[in-house]
Amino acid sequence: MSDATAAVPVQRQPELAGQTVVVIGGSAGIGLETARRARAEGADVIITGRNPDRLAQAAQEVGARHAAAFDANDTAALAGFFQDLPAPIDHVMVTAGGPRYGPMLEMDASQVRQALSDRIVLALEVARTTAGKVRPGGSLLLVGGTGSRQVRRGLGIASATTAALPPFTAALALEMAPVRVNLIAPGFVDTPLSASLLGDQLEERRNELRATLPIGRVVGPADVAALAVPIMTNTALTGATYDIDGGQQFVS
Repeated sequence: MSDATAAVPVQRQPELAGQTVVVIGGSAGIGLETARRARAEGADVIITGRNPDRLAQAAQEVGARHAAAFDANDTAALAGFFQDLPAPIDHVMVTAGGPRYGPMLEMDASQVRQALSDRIVLALEVARTTAGKVRPGGSLLLVGGTGSRQVRRGLGIASATTAALPPFTAALALEMAPVRVNLIAPGFVDTPLSASLLGDQLEERRNELRATLPIGRVVGPADVAALAVPIMTNTALTGATYDIDGGQQFVS
């Protein structure tokens, strides 16, 4: 007779149990999926967005502890939001904002300044307003992209803003330590925003990516969320950029 005993399955503990995750831009797409994933890992989730109706629906879907509707680029509203949140916060993710495309010679000075600074200014304002709120070892997670790294006609100033984000993230990580700062850089992600931008060209773009990407499929918001949570929980990660584009930058 065998003396072997049956293995007892070990139940995995939720990775974010007892922690608070704030997602700026959490009402749809990458932000919503990350909020959903964080909630599944035991976190209390707080989400923000500009559209009150969409935000309320998202908050109900993920079981958010709190939701606040405001424009993240409104500095006063952003500061007021974080001021009202009880400390400590464990993780903040910023998905709001995006690149601006178009010929640079057709942009006036104010448009150039806005295009170059939008994401960086928002990240800085979040960093300032969360000072003393995010616990040591917690994290600030930014979202950039890989799609504009290769300079080509039509991208305009987007390549410059994309290139600025990784060194900005590293420098901010040094200033915010021991709070950790990291950057996720997706390529095309099949989100409602992508659908609104591409319109009737969306399916053509999906088919093109299925045919050309090394992974043979389109990257979705859940793929990015699946990366975001481990970056939050691994306390050895800071100042780094993590690409998640299915190999798009190598075949575009």
